[in-house]
Amino acid sequence: MNNNHAFQSSKFLRTLLVLFFMAVSVQWTFAQLNLNVSRTTLGTVIEQIKSQSKYQFFYDDKLATVTVENVKVKNASIEDALNAILKGKDISFKVEDNIVYLSEKSAAPQEGNQQGKERTITGVVSDDMGPLIGVNVLVKGTTDGCITDIDGNFTLTTTVANPVIQFSYVGYKPQEVAAKGQNAINVMMQTDSQLIEEVVVTALGIKRAEKALSYNVQQVNADAITSNKDANFVNSLSGKVAGVNINASSSGVGGVSKVVMRGTKSIMQSSNALYVIDGVPIFSGRANAGGTEFDSQGASEPIADINPEDIESMSVLTGAAAAALYGSEAANGAVIITTKKGKEGKVSITVSSNTEFSSPFVMPQFQNRYGTGMGGVQNFASTTSWGAPLTAVNNYGYDPKSDYFQTGIIGTESISLSTGTEKNQTYASAAAVNSRGIVPNNKYNRYNFTVRNTTTFLDDKMTLDVGASYVLQNDQNMTNQGTYNNPLVGAYLYPRGNDWADIEMYERYDPARKIYTQYWPVGDAGMTMQNPYWINYRNMRQNKKDRYMLNAGLTYKILDWLTVAGRVRLDNSNNDYTEKFYATTNQQLTEQSNRGLYGITKTLDKQLYADFLVSINKYFGENLSFSANVGGSFSDVRSDAMQVRGPIADGNASVFGNEPVGLTNFFAVQNLSAGKTKRMQTGWREQTQSIFASAELGYKNTYYLTLTGRNDWPSQLAGPKSTVKSFFYPSVGGSIVLSELMPNLNKDYLSFIKIRGSWASVGSAFSRYLANPRYTWNNTQWSILTQYPMYNLKPERTNSWELGLNMRFLRNFELDITYYNAKTMNQTFNPQLPVNEYSAMYIQTGAVRNSGIELSLNYKNTWKNFTWDTGVTFSTNKNKILELADNAINPVTGEKFSLSILDMGGLGDARFLLKEGGSMGDLYSRRDMKRDSNGNIYIDQEGALATDVITNPDNYIKLGSVLPKANLAWRNNFVWKNFNAGFLISARLGGVVFSRTQAMLDYFGVSEKSADARDLGYVAVNGNDYVNPESWYNIVAGGTSVPQYYTYSATNVRLQEVSLGYTIPRKWLNDVCDIKVSLVGRNLWMIYNKAPFDPESVASTDNFYQGIDYFMMPALRNIGFSLSFKF
Repeated sequence: MNNNHAFQSSKFLRTLLVLFFMAVSVQWTFAQLNLNVSRTTLGTVIEQIKSQSKYQFFYDDKLATVTVENVKVKNASIEDALNAILKGKDISFKVEDNIVYLSEKSAAPQEGNQQGKERTITGVVSDDMGPLIGVNVLVKGTTDGCITDIDGNFTLTTTVANPVIQFSYVGYKPQEVAAKGQNAINVMMQTDSQLIEEVVVTALGIKRAEKALSYNVQQVNADAITSNKDANFVNSLSGKVAGVNINASSSGVGGVSKVVMRGTKSIMQSSNALYVIDGVPIFSGRANAGGTEFDSQGASEPIADINPEDIESMSVLTGAAAAALYGSEAANGAVIITTKKGKEGKVSITVSSNTEFSSPFVMPQFQNRYGTGMGGVQNFASTTSWGAPLTAVNNYGYDPKSDYFQTGIIGTESISLSTGTEKNQTYASAAAVNSRGIVPNNKYNRYNFTVRNTTTFLDDKMTLDVGASYVLQNDQNMTNQGTYNNPLVGAYLYPRGNDWADIEMYERYDPARKIYTQYWPVGDAGMTMQNPYWINYRNMRQNKKDRYMLNAGLTYKILDWLTVAGRVRLDNSNNDYTEKFYATTNQQLTEQSNRGLYGITKTLDKQLYADFLVSINKYFGENLSFSANVGGSFSDVRSDAMQVRGPIADGNASVFGNEPVGLTNFFAVQNLSAGKTKRMQTGWREQTQSIFASAELGYKNTYYLTLTGRNDWPSQLAGPKSTVKSFFYPSVGGSIVLSELMPNLNKDYLSFIKIRGSWASVGSAFSRYLANPRYTWNNTQWSILTQYPMYNLKPERTNSWELGLNMRFLRNFELDITYYNAKTMNQTFNPQLPVNEYSAMYIQTGAVRNSGIELSLNYKNTWKNFTWDTGVTFSTNKNKILELADNAINPVTGEKFSLSILDMGGLGDARFLLKEGGSMGDLYSRRDMKRDSNGNIYIDQEGALATDVITNPDNYIKLGSVLPKANLAWRNNFVWKNFNAGFLISARLGGVVFSRTQAMLDYFGVSEKSADARDLGYVAVNGNDYVNPESWYNIVAGGTSVPQYYTYSATNVRLQEVSLGYTIPRKWLNDVCDIKVSLVGRNLWMIYNKAPFDPESVASTDNFYQGIDYFMMPALRNIGFSLSFKF
């Protein structure tokens, strides 16, 4: 069971890599300079020095144009190089650490610069958001200067009698302050609106002024993602964006996440958000939802392959209007990811290492007071724990949390490099994630490599941006929930009178068969239960993925106001999924073979995306602005899979006939049963061509009007008789900056206020093949029936509108509030009506409404060395089914019909029913206890109970909705000098969840709840009737259980994130690098929760399996530390 060898080897290699780059960085810091320039300008020479070293320069802009004659130096220090460069010129310099100050020499002291005694001047430089780091502070007319530190502090020494201090910083108005007799100067820098304006990245990567937006766009800083790492960075967004529900996967590290914005909208299509990287939608692999009741296979997703350290920023577009330019993918909202580019200047290297230890977060409560048996009698042939009370002699104290689960380890290492000149910038990074799960032999590994180069030429009119990324990802035994191949079934239900140490040696040598066979004396208990360790090590499920992404973009600036751009992206992924079930695995899982089962599925996903964009940004006079974008896109997505899966023939004639016997545990395609092996080749291809346009008109920087439109020609409509070939999606919005209309506005009380509104009509993608006859292969032959092809397909159109208010007030507060209302029509679904000539039919009818509020309130202030940054996000959504089918037309018969209830499945007798007036998350029970005429639970004379199945769906018992009523989060970040700390508390309000796990624990007598009832001696029923606990739980929890007894409130409050860090300043380390040390934690404390599992964890991203727990892997509590070096 050694899991550490590969983990330790990879850490050794990563350590060597980190040391190598540290050595390179040190070499850059102390590098000698080599210059060989002919007649040029001082500014050009300075750029060459900066490209070879870590030096920063501060000087008056006019010095950049000074002519420099031929200069040739080799392996020179900065002082020698500057002496050669400035020889014969009236320019002096001063070098302090890695900062160089240049100034003009003066023959005589300037007025106000009479020499006096040496004096020290200190102060703090800040803006309305807090301290500013890196502000240039200079005594006018001298080389006496410095820059502010991380807290905005500066200290400079001068002999000028009446100095004038100059403050300058990019994006801010320069200031001059006469010191006179002052030794302490605090300066508040003012932003220069002509130099800098708040912009956000919107659809297609288009940057727009924040004040012009007519819809809600929420920006997320990269620090919010990387400060508390998750292998799937999407989980790091939870609680930080209003209106977004993020449910982490029970698949563990790297698992798929369920991300829903503004409610569930579609009956049969995904409600998950769209991901966009640098303007390009990520389509491939989005359908991998994860297993459910039986299939316990976990799932990952393409977006989880992204290295969080490569992300520059993210914009979250929760509304349809915000993402309307994406057409059929826009209805569910979008997460817009902008990745890092190289930056002009010297080489910058960042190295980070993060190690976290994980353990189960929320688990059921188990008992250790009653042993193996039934009816209070010890019986080791039993699989249940309803035996006699345990004693000190036979109580082994088994607890799954301590005896089966292990401490998981997640190691994340990354290194990135940025460098560049004015014309050419390069960014490169590498990262590794190595994880050992909380169950034995569960692993997840990912390796990322990225390089990106940006070059400008043709007098800076043309920009070429090219990049390449490679991802190698593999996981082993990723499990989410269910009974097949799930080790938690045996680990949770193991009889409490048995010794766990006895089955830890999970296999024993069989001399007759000459192989190792599974040791599990407990039996399968009628639910394919096996030795948990056998599942871990002998039911192997492995996944390996190679993925590469290539992208290129070319931009040409024809005129100052006219730009043409084009880009192309190729995203290819090769995936190998293998299953190896060894001999003596439960034969229900090996298709009745006692020699083993083998399966391999090879999948190739390809996405080709290309678009072009013509952009206009022009001012007409001082008051009128106009910006427009016109373009088109092409998307081609395909997936091809080849699967071979089958048992190894074992000579059993009743199963395999006369087939020759295969080799035991030899996992190869040629060794599989010829008759029982499934051989399947599948594939699909989707293609969409689109044109789109947007226009924005602004007046006096106050009034803004925005229009967008997109037309899609999707391949889903390419049926032989389709009557519609394309869809059109429009949107319109407007905003008014009210603060611009108030010239006498007191900025201390209200500095900015904007109202906005928008309307959009977008669509959701529908299933492929609906417009085409489709015949399926059923393992032995082609089916003779096809679903009824739909020739008049319409998009599942979402018409939505929103109103919003943005404010900045009392200097330190920001408020964003949005009300939205969205109606999704033309729901595409199977009405489950009988069809004779076809396998199924689909209709397009019905409507679902989502309406709610999104609110974000932030506050940030600084008091000397202390900064407090806090924020609250709140969102509420009301989901309502307006109509299912009211006088809809049966496409097969042409007859009208109505439908008021639709069963969407569920788990056992817990069913998701859609009813008009209900919600998309309503959960019902179709089983109840047998009751008498008074409605009381019926108990016969022997004390026996029974259950009744409810056959009429109208009489099903409503348990509640699994959808939350509201979400609330409160984040805090504190900075004091070089210390920083933060925490995030999140809450989900309302909704219910169902735990079949708890029912099974009660049925087998291993739960604390069942032991408490036995301690009491009875279960109270009907108020004054007493029932034997074993009899009660055998009925209530047996079979598929009576769901209403295992339904819990989903309301929960948790301490979601905590961080504590310290930054060791560069000056303490001889200016080599900054070092940041942090302690981090996630899911540290469940403050309030009634469910026996984490209600925010999901096993599947499907619309109708949220809130269901059936031996679901527990959510993770993570505690760790991180170390970051910035050279």
